[in-house]
Amino acid sequence: MSTAFQNLNWLAIAAAALSTFLLGGLWYSPLLFANAWMHANKFDPENMGKPNMALIFGLAFVLSFFMALNLALFIGAGDTAFGATAGFMAGFGWVALGIGVISLFERKPLAYVLINGGYMTVAFTVMGAILGAWK
Repeated sequence: MSTAFQNLNWLAIAAAALSTFLLGGLWYSPLLFANAWMHANKFDPENMGKPNMALIFGLAFVLSFFMALNLALFIGAGDTAFGATAGFMAGFGWVALGIGVISLFERKPLAYVLINGGYMTVAFTVMGAILGAWK
């Protein structure tokens, strides 16, 4: 395992983690899915309070970094195509479908699954492509 960690490209992992922010900023923006996401979650902008955005973004980056690290360990010496495929399979096959299972019990609408699961599928695919390409 120590050999696997020595062979990691830490800048690629950081870039892959950062890519989730760039994609998320677009995905959950008014240009794409902000209104549908708010509706699917039954969020009312007037009653959401004042969140600590520094804490939210900081923790989100840490979690994204560990997701990218995990994916990098899984991809290993794989190339761009393998990285993108592995990312897609992780994003869709594990994360999006996991969100789907949870949403059944939470009685969330299909839009919730499609928006959040779609984001994670695309995010993991992009992360995998970055990690596979940048050795």
